[in-house]
Amino acid sequence: MTRYVCLVLLLMMVLAGTRTANAQAQTCDRACLRIALDQYLAAIVKHDPSSAPLVLGYRHTENALNKKLGEGVWKSVTGLGKMQRKYFDPVSGQAAYYGLVDEGSNPALVTARIRVENMKITEGEWYIARADDPGLNGPRQPGRPPANLFNPEYLTANPPPERVVPRDKRESRDTLARIVNSYFDAITSHDTAVAMTHQGCGRVENGSPAPAGRFLPAAGRGSAPAGAPAAGAPPAANANNDCVSGLANFNLSMVVARRIPLVDEEAQAALGMAVFIRRPGSPTPRNVFSEWFFIDEGKIRTIYTAMFYPSPELAVPNWPPYDGNWPLPAGIVPAPAPPRTGQP
Repeated sequence: MTRYVCLVLLLMMVLAGTRTANAQAQTCDRACLRIALDQYLAAIVKHDPSSAPLVLGYRHTENALNKKLGEGVWKSVTGLGKMQRKYFDPVSGQAAYYGLVDEGSNPALVTARIRVENMKITEGEWYIARADDPGLNGPRQPGRPPANLFNPEYLTANPPPERVVPRDKRESRDTLARIVNSYFDAITSHDTAVAMTHQGCGRVENGSPAPAGRFLPAAGRGSAPAGAPAAGAPPAANANNDCVSGLANFNLSMVVARRIPLVDEEAQAALGMAVFIRRPGSPTPRNVFSEWFFIDEGKIRTIYTAMFYPSPELAVPNWPPYDGNWPLPAGIVPAPAPPRTGQP
């Protein structure tokens, strides 16, 4: 009996050791995530997927469209830009880059999120804003600034914070997620009091400080800057840039497909992703966004976005648990305009 008990104990120790070894093999801490993200971005710039630790079956989207390995940014991106930030979440095994990239002589603003499992990258999700992309009111017009508020100069002069917040000043990851959701709840309910924000919280959309009255109807909003504003007060100190102004009249039916895939506790930053669905019958397009929330003293201090305006038929956000298109009642998304007479 004693010999049998010893064998059982030995077997249990071996199994426990195996489980521990497997857990250690699967864990990727901040340093590990940083290495993976750096390798990934370097592979993108080199146009060489084989130099990144990609798992077989790696999934890649750009503005919700699936891309074949080696296509899209694997071909277009030639370097990282002047403004770069990196964020890490060892709990979820995810890392992300927010900043500028070069596509030849043209800059683009991106959020690039990756997931690391068993030391391999399994996912790459890119939100990309370019100067000639459509915006809230449609395509860019000749001789006009970018319709989507793309402004790399302002972003470079007024970047997101780069910091390690002292432990005694940090909120837990669950609290950070709740604070982010309070912002989405405020937009959905059109009630600024719901949002946990500092007064005058700053918001930067695709590089531009959000126009005065960001959430007002088009007639009541300030216009986007025509060029690069002079470097000066950061967005949080801009009296005309409040991340919750005008919510009462905001043309929105609901904020859907919410995700908070990455929470960086050291930086007190969280990545929120969702889709703005407009009021029924509105010709204004949906807005699909990645938003970086920077939180101090239990409230949102600044928000930085990389966003796009999809065509009505595009499936968004196209990531679990919201595979394909968010289910939309008839009439929520306007049908594409018919072609003009005489045009194909």
